[in-house]
Amino acid sequence: MRTFVRVLLGLALVFAGTSHLTFARRDFRAQVPDFVPLDTDTTVLASGVAEIGLGSAILLAPRRRRKAVGSIAALFFTVIFPGNLSQWVNRRSAFGLDTDEKRVARLFGQPLLIWAALWSTRGSAGARR
Repeated sequence: MRTFVRVLLGLALVFAGTSHLTFARRDFRAQVPDFVPLDTDTTVLASGVAEIGLGSAILLAPRRRRKAVGSIAALFFTVIFPGNLSQWVNRRSAFGLDTDEKRVARLFGQPLLIWAALWSTRGSAGARR
């Protein structure tokens, strides 16, 4: 099950990162908080490249490196959480999140991503490390 979640998370990150650079670029701009000192589009592009890299690393990292990669991915999900908050606080519609209720509900997804990044890259409880 951990492998399934790890692969799913890796593929989702690569897809999301690719969408940052292409068809969903406008929607991702809605999530960039006003306090970010970079240009909004630059922020979206940089985070897209980061997601492609993280997703690829989650998929391809050797077993001995997966724990570190999972920790970095969890940190990334933590760092981008203010973007989700900003979208809610500023009532910015994107990705079909066009009501406050939908935007709030999305906030609960971020802890699940953090958990998935950590859990799926830790190996089984009985595995040797």
